[in-house]
Amino acid sequence: MSSFENLRIVDNFYQTSLFFPMPTVLISTLCEDGSTNLGPYSLVQPYYVAGKDYYAMLLCCRNSSNTAQNILRTGKCAINFITDEPKYFKEAVKLSWPGDKPSEKMPKCRFKLETSLLEEENLADKRPMVMSEAMQVMECTWMRQLDGAENDRPGQLHGYEGPYHDFNGITSQFGAHFILRVDKILMKKPYKDAIINGVRAKDFPNLPVDYGYRDSKNFWFHRKRRMRAELLQVRQTSLESVRYAANRADDKIKFTDEALQTVLGVPRVFLPLVLKGCVDWARENNVELITAEHMQIINDKRAKEKGKK
Repeated sequence: MSSFENLRIVDNFYQTSLFFPMPTVLISTLCEDGSTNLGPYSLVQPYYVAGKDYYAMLLCCRNSSNTAQNILRTGKCAINFITDEPKYFKEAVKLSWPGDKPSEKMPKCRFKLETSLLEEENLADKRPMVMSEAMQVMECTWMRQLDGAENDRPGQLHGYEGPYHDFNGITSQFGAHFILRVDKILMKKPYKDAIINGVRAKDFPNLPVDYGYRDSKNFWFHRKRRMRAELLQVRQTSLESVRYAANRADDKIKFTDEALQTVLGVPRVFLPLVLKGCVDWARENNVELITAEHMQIINDKRAKEKGKK
């Protein structure tokens, strides 16, 4: 006999039929008058994480919301991550009431806004402002050409008629999904330094976990407690199997055994990608035999590139 009981699946199942942990972010978008609107969201997650020529997030929201209407019009937004101070979550909840116009809610908003870094670099690139209180921000552009959503337009506040898209743009009468290209990640210095130099338990930001609007009365969230580290298992691939993969990475460029020793700990699923990166570097530098010294140069280059992003 099962140890579980069945629970009916209803609308908004992620918060009415489940205890589902989610992030808490505020999406900033540009209103028609050029001002910035803030809308709190939890249905946001990574979408394209590797293997494409850009990275992307996915946002799910009501298509009549200020956020959706602004993205449909301008294609620009920023995802602002707040820390778990109750005063921040309280302010986010205040901004979440459906139907409030930006001109009504934003003058009462206590969050401070500052100019987008992308707009600072290019004044012609008009962007929504970002939150000064955020610990990190993702500046994004909606990829409207995906799924044939390039003709989706704002203006329908009482529901859109079909046909609907499958995964991008207007996806139902009242719903929308936006695939958002990540143009730039902004981060406050202490957290950036931690990522670059090596994260310790005390370096993690106090990010809230949101459990949503469950009982028609409250939004529920959980504050961060002490981080716990669990040591990764070390599973080294044999030198012979790595050499087998390396010999098939390129017909001219080869690796010394010492070079291959440096990637024994790479999970097998990622090994072809790592070897391809090494081969690309070797081609650019006219190297036909990659040594351990070359691998160190490649690793240093990757670390510097990571530090610039």
